[in-house]
Amino acid sequence: MRIVLLSGGSGKRLWPLSNDSRSKQFLKVLRDPDGRPESMIQRVWRQLGDAGLRDRAYVATGKSQVEILYSQLGSEVRLIAEPQRRDTFPAIALAATYLYAMEGVRLHETIVVMPVDPYVDGAFFRGLERLDGALEASGADLALIGVQPTYPSEKYGYIVPQPEEDAARPYLNVLGFREKPGKEDAEALIRQGALWNCGVFAFKLDFLINLLIAHELPIQFEEMRKQYGSLPKISFDYEVVERANRIAAIRYDGQWKDLGTWNTLTEEIASPVIGKGLLSEQTKGTHVINELDVPIAVLGLTDVVVAASPDGILVAEKSLSPLVKDIMKHSEQRPMYEERRWGRYRVLDYAVYPDGREVLTKRIFIAAGRNLSYQYHSCRDEVWTIVSGRGTVVLDGRRQAVSAGDVLIVPKECKHSVRAIADLEIIEVQTGTPLIEEDIVRLEHDWDEIVQLCHA
Repeated sequence: MRIVLLSGGSGKRLWPLSNDSRSKQFLKVLRDPDGRPESMIQRVWRQLGDAGLRDRAYVATGKSQVEILYSQLGSEVRLIAEPQRRDTFPAIALAATYLYAMEGVRLHETIVVMPVDPYVDGAFFRGLERLDGALEASGADLALIGVQPTYPSEKYGYIVPQPEEDAARPYLNVLGFREKPGKEDAEALIRQGALWNCGVFAFKLDFLINLLIAHELPIQFEEMRKQYGSLPKISFDYEVVERANRIAAIRYDGQWKDLGTWNTLTEEIASPVIGKGLLSEQTKGTHVINELDVPIAVLGLTDVVVAASPDGILVAEKSLSPLVKDIMKHSEQRPMYEERRWGRYRVLDYAVYPDGREVLTKRIFIAAGRNLSYQYHSCRDEVWTIVSGRGTVVLDGRRQAVSAGDVLIVPKECKHSVRAIADLEIIEVQTGTPLIEEDIVRLEHDWDEIVQLCHA
């Protein structure tokens, strides 16, 4: 069995902490068993390890999330990165060709596909292998996990089983699906034995490889990458699930929750205040999540979420917080905070002057032992001020030691890198047009290789 975690998301539902590069699964607002901050994806990755399944797991993601995945899960995580964002069918097809062509996975092996951020207990992961048994016993094209509903939710989709099922059989035959029914319909579905659809399903690898062949699509990974932009933007549900000849499901009767909005996420946040915040005694059921360096005080508000980051500030009734996605859907603001494999950065200021010059100021943190890639820019000059820590800088092949108080000028086209000996903090001022993250040409990532390119 192999497990493919789908990591995507546009970053709008938990704005302003989430953005296009830091979607909801990367927000460190939960706590691990030792009380340390933990993101949703770190929680799932830890649970996979506890269940002994991490060595079988891969993460399918987009290019914009590669750096933060390495930062949060470590450099050993196996990523399958889309060349561009499409939808779940192309993403799963790409993952299948990777497993087939690059990993040599056998065609009769079971592939489990699941979201990267379910909020479940450890028993959920220990039960994933039941999907393999359901496929074998039923002969179905697909096997799904259905969650036993605890109330008639109008937010979830439902798996409807065929009536008069054999209670002794380890799986259910699926009759159909219902997407987000009204309350009365949801109550009727539950009486029929319907289950919440949690987006977890399994298939034999040859099922999808043969499907790609039938669609005249590549089954070799590199060729699939080349043609990826021409694949239809369509979900796996529409392209595959709704057309499958036979679908089985297994029942999961345990903890499961979709923490996709502020009102559901705050139910699992242990402290009412994260970051700098003050709540008055009259304030009830309110959460403050603050990533800024200034305090937030809340006086006398009930059932409210206040979230603040460099991207913006949200103040909302918890019950209305899911509407933030609609309000922000047309916003094209650049991410003001990102995590990378070497550390993180935060945008402190951005200005456009009358002559067209853009000036962007960042606070950059590089963890000890990590380094930026050896790179250059074509459209901007940079000035670095080292504010804390020690490191080694490479400028056009020449190395020099740096420490707090040093100032360096990095003109456009200058090849440069920096490695932190002790945790390094830099204030970087960029000047040029346009100031975009895409203005970067990476020549080498590995520090030992970078050193080999130096001549002094």
